[in-house]
Amino acid sequence: MLNRLDLRGKTGDLRGVLPRPHAATEPPVAHVQALLAEVRERGDDAVRDLTEKFDGVRVEQLRVPQSEIDAALASIPPLLREALEVAKANILSYHREQLHEEARHERDGLVVRELRRPVDRAAVYVPGGLAPLISTVLMTVIPARVAGVPEVVLVSPPDKAIGTISPGILAAAALAGVDEVYRINGPAGIGAVAYGTETIRPVDVVVGPGNVYVSQAKREVSGVVGIPSSFAGPSEVVVIADETTPAEYAAIDLIVQIEHGPDGLAWLITWSEDVAERILGVIGNLIENNPRREVIAANIEANSYVAIVDGPEHAIEVANAIAPEHLQLMTADPESLLPLVRHAGAVFTGAYAPASVGDYVAGPSHVLPTYGSARFAGALRVDDFSKYVHVVSVDEPTLAKLAPHVMALAEAEGLEAHAESVRLRTPR
Repeated sequence: MLNRLDLRGKTGDLRGVLPRPHAATEPPVAHVQALLAEVRERGDDAVRDLTEKFDGVRVEQLRVPQSEIDAALASIPPLLREALEVAKANILSYHREQLHEEARHERDGLVVRELRRPVDRAAVYVPGGLAPLISTVLMTVIPARVAGVPEVVLVSPPDKAIGTISPGILAAAALAGVDEVYRINGPAGIGAVAYGTETIRPVDVVVGPGNVYVSQAKREVSGVVGIPSSFAGPSEVVVIADETTPAEYAAIDLIVQIEHGPDGLAWLITWSEDVAERILGVIGNLIENNPRREVIAANIEANSYVAIVDGPEHAIEVANAIAPEHLQLMTADPESLLPLVRHAGAVFTGAYAPASVGDYVAGPSHVLPTYGSARFAGALRVDDFSKYVHVVSVDEPTLAKLAPHVMALAEAEGLEAHAESVRLRTPR
């Protein structure tokens, strides 16, 4: 059952008080660095060896043929195809709203324009081990396409049972318009697209969720390629509940995020002992027949908590300290708590907005910050595939006005050539 914490009376800086998963405090740095070094030194051979070692599949042809991708889309069940189409439409519509006109700033003759430019080539990582995350294909590829990225590459580990990537992932890749698909183990795949191999050209940006090894691999290659600032690792949820919260709804939503795999994190926060007992009493029944009950039970024992707090405001204070990937406000008046929320990847309000809606069809990307990185980062966005170039235009009269200030600053820094560059243009 969930580990119990009595946080009543505890306020201030709670980050040092609250427990964190082992993987968050002791990431596998040395192990991942060794894997990436192999990929960098041995290229395709290392990628094949590591995929065989960790996924049990020897892959000679790393790239999935386009014919296999097209066949996967043609063969998926109609209901799954319809669900993918609905998700695609919502994700596309939401991310198009993130585009805006190029900015222009003008003041006293000085003109600065801001140009948005997509990166040339991006890679998306899609988990495929314990659960083939079909939806992640859409949640990563579509923002890249909206940004205008010309080449999008997908990397996903092969399924041992079939020797290649899950057909559902391939179908979603076809629907989203992925240019290249590679069947490679997680950390090896991150290294391959970052450094390049004989088969794979390097990319400019790598995105996507993954286990702690994949997330650490992205951190390690961040000096070579662009990586969004969030740590998109194993899933997390905080559920805040009160006397009005349906116990089954809260219980299943705690389970949802920890069924993904190892190191999943779940918190139940409430100011009522009765509410806590009612919700905890339901969890056992819900996981009894779940096919992933072993994973869920392990995460409940190791990484899941029920916190008793002083009241609604205190509950949000604790949630802000956790800075969870998903925050569910399942209270009588969730909107009154929303202004207090400072740190969360995504917030879901009320009993009928479970995080699973956000995972699939709401529109925003479900690639969200984990392990407390919601304190400084947010969901994957169009901007993660873009860079901004500013253009400065100055006419002669404007430069004449600005020159004394440029020279004063340059001379104060001891940079005489900087001062001379404007002095030459503005004769006395």
